[in-house]
Amino acid sequence: MAFRLDRRHFLGLAGASASVAALAACGGPDTSGSSASSAVADIDFKDVKPAASIDFWSSHPGKSEDIEKQLVAKFEAANPGIKVNLVTAGANYEEIAQKFQTAQAANSGLPGVVLLSDVWWFRYYINGNIIPMDSAIKQLGIKLSDYRDSLVQDYQYANKQWAMPYARSTPLFYYNKDHFKAAGLPDRAPATWSEFGDWAPKIKAASGAQYAYMYPALADYAGWTLQNNLWGWGSGWSKGWDITCDSDDAVAAMQWIQDSVYKDKWAGVSSKDSSADFGGGIASATISSTGSLVGVLKTAKFNVGVGFLPGGPKATKPVCPTGGAGLGIPSGISKEQQLAAAMFIKFVGQPENAAAFSGATGYMPVNKSADMTAVLAKTPQIQTAIDQLAVTKVQDNARVFLPGADQEMAKAVSKIVTQQADVKSTMGDLKKTLQGIYDKDVKPKLKA
Repeated sequence: MAFRLDRRHFLGLAGASASVAALAACGGPDTSGSSASSAVADIDFKDVKPAASIDFWSSHPGKSEDIEKQLVAKFEAANPGIKVNLVTAGANYEEIAQKFQTAQAANSGLPGVVLLSDVWWFRYYINGNIIPMDSAIKQLGIKLSDYRDSLVQDYQYANKQWAMPYARSTPLFYYNKDHFKAAGLPDRAPATWSEFGDWAPKIKAASGAQYAYMYPALADYAGWTLQNNLWGWGSGWSKGWDITCDSDDAVAAMQWIQDSVYKDKWAGVSSKDSSADFGGGIASATISSTGSLVGVLKTAKFNVGVGFLPGGPKATKPVCPTGGAGLGIPSGISKEQQLAAAMFIKFVGQPENAAAFSGATGYMPVNKSADMTAVLAKTPQIQTAIDQLAVTKVQDNARVFLPGADQEMAKAVSKIVTQQADVKSTMGDLKKTLQGIYDKDVKPKLKA
């Protein structure tokens, strides 16, 4: 295709995005509405006094409610004129998206700070529902250079900063050290999926676990974690704006996954949370977010190992995507609320607070200067997540920029691994769906 877009050089989208009908099918908030251009201008916060109270909407990712309460209390102590109300706005990113969409439609009840996931915040940018933070960043002296480059750049589009990193993660390979030892295997993550395929029967036989490996729940961001497999096989959901999910390599990757469930019978598919299944001993290994790390370590009654994601037959690295959520500020609230929100976002992003949040959850420390000494002394496994960040890869456009694509990917994978559907035809159907979303809802709004 002649159109090109990457995470550093977004050319801009104008006007509405996905149709209501297309998004109704996937259960997400629609992206019809006002143009992003209405929110592009910098906001002048000169002589603005921060509001006395704002709401912070969160789903408490990585079981972070307790640490979020601590950060709120710490902020209020440092800023006695501002109260932050921590609101449980949903159980996950999707529920927050629905609540935010409802508040937008009613033009009332908007928060000061809203948690924005990697696949939802872009829609708010398109609609002009969030503000560019550049003027607040300048006025408050927020040091973008101290944020980890790849994380802060994820929110830079049209030469503006639309959110700040918060609960940022990569997938990790989790394994039961005791089960691996019983199978006579080395104490490490497999270098490739082929290597794990050789290990899996031994693990299952020696461990007594129901499965050697548990695939993440399909509703739990299958499109995110399975980029690892697709990349390892030399493909992806897309390359640039070319939809490649039906390529021979992509079909081979998904066929291997299906065979591990039905033919070889050493893998299962989680119904809810693969990290919980792993922590409960149902499976000997899984891939899950770094944000699950601390929770797994607390619940597991065995020695937990973590490692980089395995490669595939064609690529061994980088095969790990970044992910997670940032913090943004709605455009439909007062300047006073927006300034107070920016102050809170700056506060939680300070090195000591970022380190505390990381230590409590396992999410990445978003600052370069965050002192992780105490955290790593308590939870040394977090170092693996930090190290893997150096070999991560930008997510496929099809997952993060096509409205509703993540749910369509999950539907297709569900057919393959829970209904044993024909892989080639299923991936072909998915391509048609993704191509339709691109052609109708994205391509017309790209500049040539």
